[in-house]
Amino acid sequence: MLRNFRNSLGGRSTDATASGNDAIDSAERRASQVYSNHQYDPNFPSEKLEDLGAAIANHDIEKEQAIVESTEDDSPYLEVRAAVRNYDEDVPCNTIRAWAIGLFLATVLSAINMLFSMRAPSILITSIVTQLLAYPIGRGWDLVMPKRTFKTFGHEWSFVPGPFNTKEHVISVVMANVSFGGGAAYSTDILLAQIARYKFDYGWGFALLLTFSTQCLGFGLAGLCRRFLVWPAAMIWPTNLVNTSLFYALHDHSKANPISANGWSISRYRFFMYVLLGSFVWYWIPGWLFTALSVFAFPTFIAPNNVIVNQLFGGWTGVSLIPITFDWTQIAGYIGSPLIPPWHAIGNTVFGTVFFYVICSIAIHYSGAWWSAYLPISDSGSYDNTARQYNVSRILDENHRLDVAKYESYSPLFLSTTFAMSYGLSFAAIAAVIVHTYLYHGKEIWFRMKAARNQEDDIHMKLMKKYKDSPDWWYLGFFVVMLGMGFASALAYNTGLEWWAFLISIVIAIVWLVPIGMIQAVTNIQIGLNVITEFIIGYMTPGRPIAMMMFKTFGYITMSQALNFTQGLKLGHYMKVPPRTMFWAQVTAALWTSVVQVSVMYWALGAIDGICTKAAVNHFTCPNATVFFNASIVWGVIGPARMFSSGQIYSGLMWFFLIGAVTPIIFFFLTRRFPNSFLRYVNWPVIFSGSGLIPPATPLNYLAWGIVGFIFNHHIRKRFSGWWANYNYLTSAGLDVGLALCTILIFLTLSLTGKEPPVWWGNTVGLNTMDVNGEAIQKPVPEVGFFGPSEWH
Repeated sequence: MLRNFRNSLGGRSTDATASGNDAIDSAERRASQVYSNHQYDPNFPSEKLEDLGAAIANHDIEKEQAIVESTEDDSPYLEVRAAVRNYDEDVPCNTIRAWAIGLFLATVLSAINMLFSMRAPSILITSIVTQLLAYPIGRGWDLVMPKRTFKTFGHEWSFVPGPFNTKEHVISVVMANVSFGGGAAYSTDILLAQIARYKFDYGWGFALLLTFSTQCLGFGLAGLCRRFLVWPAAMIWPTNLVNTSLFYALHDHSKANPISANGWSISRYRFFMYVLLGSFVWYWIPGWLFTALSVFAFPTFIAPNNVIVNQLFGGWTGVSLIPITFDWTQIAGYIGSPLIPPWHAIGNTVFGTVFFYVICSIAIHYSGAWWSAYLPISDSGSYDNTARQYNVSRILDENHRLDVAKYESYSPLFLSTTFAMSYGLSFAAIAAVIVHTYLYHGKEIWFRMKAARNQEDDIHMKLMKKYKDSPDWWYLGFFVVMLGMGFASALAYNTGLEWWAFLISIVIAIVWLVPIGMIQAVTNIQIGLNVITEFIIGYMTPGRPIAMMMFKTFGYITMSQALNFTQGLKLGHYMKVPPRTMFWAQVTAALWTSVVQVSVMYWALGAIDGICTKAAVNHFTCPNATVFFNASIVWGVIGPARMFSSGQIYSGLMWFFLIGAVTPIIFFFLTRRFPNSFLRYVNWPVIFSGSGLIPPATPLNYLAWGIVGFIFNHHIRKRFSGWWANYNYLTSAGLDVGLALCTILIFLTLSLTGKEPPVWWGNTVGLNTMDVNGEAIQKPVPEVGFFGPSEWH
């Protein structure tokens, strides 16, 4: 279809050029460019795309121009139009007030997140909570600080240059968010694993070099890739729309227009507060008073000792064939709010969950493959051939490296069915994301690479062009400095990470950054590189657990942090914060809070009795460091060659690389053959990786998430688009903030003081099922004492 449009366009352009009508020629090319850029964009309004295609085919210049201009006056995406204003406000933003509040929140909250990341269960203060905290602090600042104007070196300034405004609010939140977007710095898991598990410490110098480089390398890459991931209108970054909606609600208390909100006139601020209060009050029920509502797997309540029932209907270690929960934590805790992603992303994720983690997992498990009858169907544990937790100490020598003789006399490693499936799907996703991006976005990436800042602009890009951009050499220079620190951390200490391996880890992050960023910017789902980095280093330098941990961190977190920074840049883009101000705010906060988190970690190691052990005070057992340590043993000591190579137990999973590479190709050509069918919404990287948190998440979490998300982002969005545009993202923010505040209150006032929930049927019925206890296993260990192969290498 597009080929016909281009053929007709080519003939028309030749005629137009011949006649000297450059304006018509330019308009045709412009319309064709817009059509080409959005042909496979599932978020772009399909009716507008069809009208534009018809106008091009019919050489209807006026209609072409009208459609193109309608995409420029405001965003072509309803989600963005609903949450982001298409004008700029001339208010001060690079102020002492914004910086003071931002640094204060970044310091305090990153320290709290670091401290509680070492506790089980951990507690995380997210950016949406930070956003809520920053508002009263900003208003309070206006009340207590002097309003007079000062003059320093000929420059006038004031502590209160007008009321606390949205742009200052954005800077404060972004400074805090880039510092702890994912909780504690990922590097601290390496440090805790070294200090608490391997019992050695390279000292403060290593800790700071490692943390600076892993936290900040991604910022340089984010800036260099903003022409692909920030400037284009199609890069929506759905999570930001919740933040923008809340910014406007907090600073604008005006009522909604009943005509445009399906009859609702309540102000967005008041609506948000009502939802927040309702969420806060409700969570006391599934979170404390009636905990069985959290995972309401009622068939397991009826038959708590039936293995098959608990495997099929269990919500903790089963596949949740009846996914019922009344707990927002179970719906949004692992995956994020279902009110944020577009409905097609939700559909792809749910399809992947049902097909792979329900249908395929059940088929594999009951076929007996991978000796699954002796293991749970779904959990995140690693087992030996006696169905006990794998004891890694039994295969290590005195240097914490693999002793082959001990390994061969102990046991190979076994995984639950869904855990093994998750590795295969990770392999497929890594291959699929490269192929998918090349096929669907290759021409666009090449165009934007050549066009730099002279590319198709939406209204937000046009408004941002009045501000001086941060030059590329700022980002490149910062990247080079951080790269030098990374080299120093790898080579100046006895880490076992070779210089060439370090460079390969950075190349991995660079290669996958734009493809994975595009997927996340459209679907709100990030494909992780943690498994593939472990896989690669395990083959390249087996038997080096410290090198494995560092390679994984530099390869995975560099990319992940780059996307975290990119999301912040897009938030500033939507809220019209000058790019240079955003640059220095993010750099300053990231560097400073790296020091804060390392300092808190060392303080906790010296101040908390028994930290990182089972006897730790207040459960400061370092769960993340324990997972990191176990992964270093599995991938760095045993290695992928003993799990996935030919002849090994899980060798069949290597076929997923081929599956991931081939399926996007097949569906790309099917989409070209049937361009107006549902196939344009199929996204195989999301199908493979959208449910990648299983395990420890379960199908219950994803299926409940999908049901709620489809109701809001398809049914309500389609039938009550006015209400959806005004209140959907505020509903998400209110539910998240209310849950977070109630969780923090329960944690600080009840959990830390040793209080237990009330003892009654609603709190005990779900405690003694095979599902909860991980005991839903079909076969006991054979009488010979073990299962699995008789020999392994």
